[in-house]
Amino acid sequence: MFFNALKKTIGVCFIGLGLGILLVLLLPIAGWLFIIGLAITAVGLAWLVC
Repeated sequence: MFFNALKKTIGVCFIGLGLGILLVLLLPIAGWLFIIGLAITAVGLAWLVC
């Protein structure tokens, strides 16, 4: 049970970090930040689903 809660917490942190990169650091100047933000968000979503 503890591992499940920890797993969900880490997944939510990944999603929050990814969305933070997408929304806060996403300037039209840096396209690579957009890719990193999408990747981190996808990892967080996959972590929550598994």
